[in-house]
Amino acid sequence: MSLIRLDKITKHFGAVHALDDVSLEIAAGEVVGLMGDNGAGKSTLVKIMSGNYRPTSGTYYVEEAPVSFGNPAEARARGIEVVYQDLALCNNLAASANVFLGREIMKRRGPFLALDHEEMHRRAALLFQELQSDTRSRDLVERMSGGQRQAVAIARTRLADAKLVLMDEPTAAISVRQVEQVLALIRRMRAGGQTVILISHRMPDVFEVCERVIVMRRGRKVADKPIAQTSPEEVTGLITGALHAA
Repeated sequence: MSLIRLDKITKHFGAVHALDDVSLEIAAGEVVGLMGDNGAGKSTLVKIMSGNYRPTSGTYYVEEAPVSFGNPAEARARGIEVVYQDLALCNNLAASANVFLGREIMKRRGPFLALDHEEMHRRAALLFQELQSDTRSRDLVERMSGGQRQAVAIARTRLADAKLVLMDEPTAAISVRQVEQVLALIRRMRAGGQTVILISHRMPDVFEVCERVIVMRRGRKVADKPIAQTSPEEVTGLITGALHAA
């Protein structure tokens, strides 16, 4: 049974056809690469899956049940989380506060409720330990490396027990060492049973951690192939239009 399935999805913004008749399936536990040039439709597709947009036509299924998300909160309630390229972290807060942002643990002090910082530190530390990250729960995000920041964003999805994590360019603008840390985190997510869609321009990253690659061009899906049955050269040709389909 597929975790998510898109059937003939289109999305129009006036005269602009951002997506045209896109169908795909993602199984539970898969790590799938989503590739395409700027304007290929990747972002629109991700925003439909995460509840930011409704499709103009077509049907979106989650665990074989049709859904029509009106906002991202409805998608999150069904286990779909997004790690955005800018990570949406608060630099002035500790790692644990970012992990629990919007899901804070409270404790009672007399007639009042207060934030239970110690419990949030403890549980965040366990999540970082599970991810085998050197991120520390009490450290401020503004002092962290790119790889550590990604660990904070990923820990937030683990806290929510996400079934599907959409990762938007997680290795853009970070060092080679930090890239390897992020790829290691993705491998651990897969080992933990999470499904990941990796949206990336970095061919080596997709070929290193993904089992399958989906290629978009001008709003259409032009390829959907196991990594073992394609090559960086073929994917590049599909992205640029040198190859029309595969």
